[in-house]
Amino acid sequence: MKAYVFPGQGAQFVGMGKDLYENNPLAKELFEKANDILGFRITDMMFSGTDEDLRQTKVTQPAIFLHSVILAKTLGDQFQPDMTAGHSLGEFSALVAAGALSFEDGLVLVSKRAMAMQKACEATPSTMAAVLALADEKVEEICGSIQDEIVVCANYNCPGQLVISGSIPGIDAACEQLLAAGAKRALKLNVGGAFHSPLMEPARAELAAAIEATTFNTPVCPVYQNVNASPATDPSTIQTNLIAQLTSPVRWTQTVLNMIADGADHFIELGPGNVLQGLVKKINKEVTTEGMQ
Repeated sequence: MKAYVFPGQGAQFVGMGKDLYENNPLAKELFEKANDILGFRITDMMFSGTDEDLRQTKVTQPAIFLHSVILAKTLGDQFQPDMTAGHSLGEFSALVAAGALSFEDGLVLVSKRAMAMQKACEATPSTMAAVLALADEKVEEICGSIQDEIVVCANYNCPGQLVISGSIPGIDAACEQLLAAGAKRALKLNVGGAFHSPLMEPARAELAAAIEATTFNTPVCPVYQNVNASPATDPSTIQTNLIAQLTSPVRWTQTVLNMIADGADHFIELGPGNVLQGLVKKINKEVTTEGMQ
C-alpha cells in the first residue's frame, strides 16, 4: 500500500519548485494563483531568492506547502494514495492532497498559521533542542522534572531522535540533564520559538478560529494526524485534531508505525528535501521509500 508523506519546516531550499513551474502548465497556474492569494510573489523568493528570504516565517511555511501540494496535483491520476500524513506543517499538505481541504483554503490557513506562530514567538522568547540517542521515556522524565519552566517533548521523529521545546532557561536546564543522563547530543536548534508546546497557545487560539470557519471535506483516504498518530476521515475530527496540533507533540514515529501496521509498505515523500524518507527508514528498514521534488 502506498503512503504519501509531506515534509515540514526546515526542508526549504532556494530553487524549490522552479522546474515544476517552468515545465508544467498546471503547476504554473497554481503557483500564480498562490501569488495572488498571498499578495506577494512567493515564487520569486522560492526560485531565486536568498536563504534569508526563505527563512522568513511568512515565506517558509507557504513555500513548502506549495511545493508539496502542487507536486501532488501535477501527478493527476497517478496520485492514488492509500493513506497520507505530514510532519507538522506537512499535515496541511497531506490534507489538501487527500481532498480534505481545497488548495485555496489550505494555503490561507498555512499563511495564517505562519503569522500566528511568528507573533507567539515574538511574545515569548523560547526555543527547541534536538536530543539524540536517549530513550523517549528518559527524555520525557527529565522534561517533566524541570521546575518552574515549560519544557516538553515536541517531535518524536524516530527512535533515538527527539526534539524538545520550551522556555530558554528550561531548555538549557534540560539539555544539561539530558547529556548527564547519557544523550549523545542535546543541541539547541536555530528556530524562532517553542513550536508544539504550550507556549504556542496564542497561535493555537488564533488559528482555531480560522480552522473552524473553513469547510473540511471527507478525504479520499485516511489522513494520519500528528496529535494522535491515528487515521482520520471524519471532517470534524480532522478539524479538532488540527486545532490541537500547534500545542501538541508531532508523533511521527508512532504515525509511521501505525501506517505500516495498517498495510503501508511504500512511502513516497512529496516536496522539498528527503528528511522524511530518512526518518521512515530509521523507523523500519524493510519498507520502500522514494521522493519527488
